[in-house]
Amino acid sequence: MFTADRLGKIPPYLFMTLRNKISEAKAKGIKVISLAIGDPVDPTPEPIVEELCKTAHDPENHRYPTDEEWGMKAFRTAVANWYSRRYGVPLDPNSEIVALIGSKEGCHHFALGVVNPGDTVLVTDPGYPGYKPSIWFAGGEPEPVPVKEENNFLPVLEDIPSEIAKKARAFYLNYPNNPTGAVATRQFLRNLVEFCKSWDIAVCYDNPYSEIVFEGEKLSFLSVEGAKEVGVELNSLSKSFNMTGWRIGMACGNPEIVKAIATVKSNTDSGIFNAIQYAGIVALNNCDSFTDQMLEIYKKRREKLLKALELLNWRIPPNKGTFYLWAPVPKGFNSAEFCELVFEKCAVVLAPGSAYGKFGEGYVRFSLTVTEQQLEEAISRLLSNLKGVAF
Repeated sequence: MFTADRLGKIPPYLFMTLRNKISEAKAKGIKVISLAIGDPVDPTPEPIVEELCKTAHDPENHRYPTDEEWGMKAFRTAVANWYSRRYGVPLDPNSEIVALIGSKEGCHHFALGVVNPGDTVLVTDPGYPGYKPSIWFAGGEPEPVPVKEENNFLPVLEDIPSEIAKKARAFYLNYPNNPTGAVATRQFLRNLVEFCKSWDIAVCYDNPYSEIVFEGEKLSFLSVEGAKEVGVELNSLSKSFNMTGWRIGMACGNPEIVKAIATVKSNTDSGIFNAIQYAGIVALNNCDSFTDQMLEIYKKRREKLLKALELLNWRIPPNKGTFYLWAPVPKGFNSAEFCELVFEKCAVVLAPGSAYGKFGEGYVRFSLTVTEQQLEEAISRLLSNLKGVAF
C-alpha cells in the first residue's frame, strides 16, 4: 500500500509524542505532571455549558449546521461585536468573518486557499509546529524567519533577504507568541503591514492568545491601518474561554482570503455543530469577565513558578503574554536532553524548544495550564531533584 510522498516531510506531531510518553509512564505507575501542553485545566464557564445543553436538546440543531460554509450568521455577528468591543476593529459579518473548527483549522485552510505548489511561505522560528505541515500539504516550502531573544522574539523584517521576500507568497506569525510568550507592539504590526504590502505577501496572523497579555497592549493585527488589505487574523475561543475541546474559532479580515478559507472549508467539512455555535455566542457576548479572571490566575501561577525556579538560580525572563514560560536550558544540555533529565528525575514533562524550530534549541517551554495543586507538586519535585544542576 502506497502513501503520499508529502507525508514523508512531516515529523511526528509534538503533542501526540508527549501524550504517548505520558501514557507510557502512567502505565508503569509513575505519577506524571505535564507542564508541556497548553490545555487549560480550569472549566469552561457555566453559562456556556448551559447554553450547549439547552440548544443540544433542540432537534433543529441535530441537522446539518446553519450556513455551513461561513458559520451561523448570529455567531459571526457575535464575533464582529466582540472584535469591536475588545480591539476597536470593525468587521462585516457577511464578508470578513468565517467560523472555524478552532484556529488550527484556519492555519490549514489558509495554506490551501492561498499557497500554490512551489510557493515560499515565511514562518517564524521558533514557532507553532502546526504551520509547516499545513504549508507542505499545500505544496509550499516553509522559509524560517529567526525570532531571537535579543530582538524580543520579534522577526527583524529588514533582515529578511530581498530575494526571499520577493518570492514569498505568505507569512505565518503568532503574537502573543507560542512558544516564547513574547507580544507584538503596535509599531511592529505597522511595520509588518508595510513590509507585506511592499512585497505582496499574504499574512496569516494566528492570534488565539490575544486576551492573555500581562505586559503591553492587547492587540489585534486587524487594528492596524491597512491590515485587512494584506491578511487575515485567526482567533479561537479555546484559550480565552477554556474551550479547547469544543473546537470553535474564526478567521477575520481580508474578504478575498476569508472567502478562500470558506471555500476550502465547505469542501472539507460540514461546519460546526449549531449548539456549539450558540454556546460560542454566549461566550463572546457575556463572558469577558471570565477572561479577565483567568488572566489574573495565570499571572499568579507565573509569579509562583518564576520565584520557585530562582531558588535553583534558574532565572527566566517573565513572559509578557500567553500561559507559557520560555526558559533557557542549563549549560551542557540541549533542549531534548534537559527535558529527558527533568522527566527521569522529577516525572515532570516539559516541551523541548527544538520541537519549535532550529532557533528554539537551547530552550524549554513550561505551560501554566495545570491546577494549583499540580503546579505546587511540580515545583516541589523540581526543587528537590535539580539542586545539583548548574543553572
